[in-house]
Amino acid sequence: MTIVLQRIYEDNSQLKGHRILIDRIWPRGISKDEAKLDEWMKDIAPSPSLRKWFNHDPQKFTEFKQAYQAEIKQDNEKQKKLNELIELATTKKVILLYGAKDEHYNHAVVLKELLNEKTKK
Repeated sequence: MTIVLQRIYEDNSQLKGHRILIDRIWPRGISKDEAKLDEWMKDIAPSPSLRKWFNHDPQKFTEFKQAYQAEIKQDNEKQKKLNELIELATTKKVILLYGAKDEHYNHAVVLKELLNEKTKK
């Protein structure tokens, strides 16, 4: 299984795989053609209230991570999308695209970690 994180604003010409945008909001300044998406899974993204509360504050990341994982576990639609990602990752390289500037403290990091845990079982 291969899951790669990539900021959607980075050059994507070198990286090949199934490209999935995992943000709830479309990234500013990126056209649909530029994005070259295979899929947009906005339902897997954190809820608007959780996203706004976190506001990419590294000091809140541990608490954000726990809250986001709880959202995924408790929300049927998020569970469905998580299972789709797991299924895809068994047959293809999956590129999770996100718009956040901080590459260490964002929901994509949490989602990738969760996917890695689920596929090891």
